[in-house]
Parts: sequence; structure tokens; C-alpha cells
Amino acid sequence: MTSITILGGGVAGLTAAVQLAERGLRPLLLEAEPEQIGGRLRDTPPVTVEHAGEAWSFPAEHGVHGIWSPYRNLLALLERHGITPDMAPSREETWIYGEGRSVRMAHIGSAIRGSWVPAPFHYLALFLRPSFLAMLTPADIVSMFAVEGSLIGVMAIDPLAEGKSLAGMTLADLTRGWSPRIRSLFAGLARNALAAHPEQAPAAGFIAFLRFYTLLRRDAWGFHYLRGTGGGGISGPLAAKARELGVEIRLGSRATRLERAGQGWRVTYERGGQEHAVESEQVVLALDSPSAARLLRDSPPTAAQAADMVFPAGVPTVIMRFWYDTTPKGAVAETGICTGDFLVDNFFWLHRLQPAYQAWHEATGGSAVEAHIYGPQEIADRPDGALLAQTSFDMARAFPELRDRMIHCTIDRNPATHTLFTPGAPERSLAVRTPWPGLVACGDWVFDPNPALYLERATTTGMLAANAVLEACGLEPWPLLPHPSPEPLAGAMARGLQRLRHAMLRRRARGKE
Repeated sequence: MTSITILGGGVAGLTAAVQLAERGLRPLLLEAEPEQIGGRLRDTPPVTVEHAGEAWSFPAEHGVHGIWSPYRNLLALLERHGITPDMAPSREETWIYGEGRSVRMAHIGSAIRGSWVPAPFHYLALFLRPSFLAMLTPADIVSMFAVEGSLIGVMAIDPLAEGKSLAGMTLADLTRGWSPRIRSLFAGLARNALAAHPEQAPAAGFIAFLRFYTLLRRDAWGFHYLRGTGGGGISGPLAAKARELGVEIRLGSRATRLERAGQGWRVTYERGGQEHAVESEQVVLALDSPSAARLLRDSPPTAAQAADMVFPAGVPTVIMRFWYDTTPKGAVAETGICTGDFLVDNFFWLHRLQPAYQAWHEATGGSAVEAHIYGPQEIADRPDGALLAQTSFDMARAFPELRDRMIHCTIDRNPATHTLFTPGAPERSLAVRTPWPGLVACGDWVFDPNPALYLERATTTGMLAANAVLEACGLEPWPLLPHPSPEPLAGAMARGLQRLRHAMLRRRARGKE
């Protein structure tokens, strides 16, 4: 039997492990975390809150995740193995804009996915919402022509399918000429989508986000929340299924070096303060981008080529949770994005999503909210007290009923492993099939022309990596489900604009001859 070692126990690594084990192979999976599996979809220790003489226990995790409608392969993988996490649909998302003492909000999510106007013009439904119109100045309304023109223009390029990195171009360049408030809205989307501010958000990454999550289909903006934790609902059951199928999982095992061993590989890893090694014919690299870059550049057989590769940056995230002894009337939507002079990037009303928080809300009338900050490093490095105080102040600005009503708060700092999704030039990117025989890669940052992002990209590349190993072993690969096609009008426009762009590029090339 072919020996296989998988490095990393996030969704990509677990997907590859299960797919391989279902074909009768028995991979070894090494995960650096000593107690939890799942990467960024892992649980953290529960939180106990004392209130009115009673102790309440709440589950905690790396951060709330959404399961979006285009996540076809992830959902199919879970269904095939009888993993049915309890999920609740997101019915509404709020945009909050802060400017000094002025705070305005509009419910926008349902208008986008429920629009009667076909994509890519479905955003026009926002103008039927008085709350959205109240957010805008005359300059914003005039700017909408430039906004719609830019959105239509980006349909002319598919950075992933075409392998176009648009090197040096950022979201700030893409939104130049827009009004400040509309730029702020898209800056908020960029921070939530790419964990970066407009000056650092790569234009190619943001275009890929728009194409997959909203621009080409109205229903692409639909998603569900896990009613439990990500570890309890997805990564834990996947790991249990992998073990059931014969996969050995070693927690607390951090890979430090790769070396050639005949036609295969020798993987050196640290575990329990000791150095260990294992030899394998096939290695599946399923680490986050910074860890993968470090391992490949520190390993003699891969160092030279890896040094010339571009690896997406990792972004630190801060997760804060607040408990209040009241529930604001304005907490209508399950979630929202914050822009303008707000510190936090988004928030989630946990008592609307998860049973433990709902039970507390029903018993006490209180509420609980989770707020995220996606870098940059200089903000993430601020002291805990400063971040908690500013976020508490911001929540009270948006929901005045919460002022002086907080009873408990927590803060968790996640390492810089959240992917700043950056489509790169294929020749300088690490793809599923790497330049090194017997070594494949997967993860939400790995290059592949498929349009998926984040959890679905981790799943898809995990399946592709497993298929590459299966083919090397002479075994049948797993079929992948295609991702949703654009709506008819959006698809026709995209194809026409792409043909026009290619014709213009050919004409320009002939002019230079």
C-alpha cells in the first residue's frame, strides 16, 4: 500500500484524508495544534459567564463562519458521510456607517439576493430601500454610475480562470473616482472578504470574490450559519470519519523539514519536544500559506524554487464577544458590516444563531454579540483593553440601548493565518500539482483555476490533491461538482466583455509589432 503523509488538519487536509481513505488508502495526518483539529474551523475553550447568581457556559470557536450557497463540494462531502450540521439561514445583513456622532444603518443583504432585477444589475434593488437611500449623499448617488460601470467592467476578466494577477493593482485603484461613502461600503466588503484595507487588497482577489459571491448570481449571496461551532459541526465529524476509515491523526505534530528519500519524501516533525521523522511515497501539503512558505523554503529539495514563488500573506484576526443584560431593538439582522470610523469589521448576534446563547437570551432577556477585526497588524497589536473598550463604545454608538449594559466580554487573538486571497501568476504560484514529484498541495490559498474561495476552495483543492494521489496509485479519482454558472444575462455580458477585451489586447499587440 502506498504510504501517504498529510501535513495539516484543516478542512483541506481532512478532505484529502477522507477522500483517500475511502479508496482504501491509510494516510497519516500531522496537525500542529496539540488539542484541536480543524485549522480555522476549530473550537476554543468554552466560556463561563456569571449572571444574576447563575453560571452559564457558552461554546467558543475560532470565529463564526458562514456556509454559502455556492459551497457545493463541501456540502456534498458532508452529506455523503452523513454529517448534517444544524444550520440557520441568514435572513438579513446590515451595513453600518459611522462618521463621528452620526451613525446610520441599512439592511441590504436580502435586497441583493431577493432582487427582481437579474444579475449583474440586481444591486439596483437597494435603491428601493429607504434606509439605504438615507445612507447616501447626492455625491454618492451621482457616483453610482461610475460604480455600476466599474462592476460591469470587472466582468471582462476572470483572474482565476485566466491566471491574471493584476500585479500592483489594488481595490483603491479600482474604486478611484467613487464617492467616499460608497468607497467605504466596498472597503468594508474587502475587509470582510479579503481581510485587508483597500490599499492592501489586491484587485484580482476582490474581483474573484465579487464573481463567486455576488456579481454573477443573485442567490450566490445566500448563506447559512452553523448553529453550533465549526469544530463540532464540520471539522470534528470529518476527523472522526477519517479515523473510522483508518486515517491516523497525530495532534501536536509540526512539520519542520522535507527531504528526499529515494523516490519519496522524509518528513521531519516536532512532537512533544522531540524530533521525529516519517518516510512517505506521497505527501499532501495542507498547511496555511505562511506555514507552507516557511516549510518549503527551509527544506533543501524545495528551497530554490519556493524562494521564487509568491505566497499569499496571512492576516491576524481578533475575535471579541460581549454579553449584555438587554437586547437592542435594532438587532434585526443576524449580522452586519461596519464601515466609516468604526474599529470592528463585522459583528454577529450570537443569541440569534446558537442554542446556548438563545437559551440565555430567553431566560434573561440579554444579548450576545461577536465582533471581528481583520488586521492590519498595527491594530491587532493594540492592548486587549484598548480593543475591547473601543469596540464596546462602537457597539453602543450603533445600538444606544447597550450603553453601560455590558456584563462580560472576552477577546481571542488568532495568529496570522487568515488568507489574504491573492490570485497570482500561475508560473509563480504554488498549485495543487507542485513542481516536485510526489508532493501535492491544497488549501484556500492554493492556485487553481476553479472559482471557489475559502471553505469551498479548501474542500475543492483538497479533493483535487487527493485525486492526484489516487491517479499516481492507479485508483479512481473522485468527481467534483461544478460551481454555479452565471445567470443568463450576466453570463452573456461576461462572455461578450471578455471577447471585447481579448480583441483589444490583440489589436494593441499588433500595434506594437
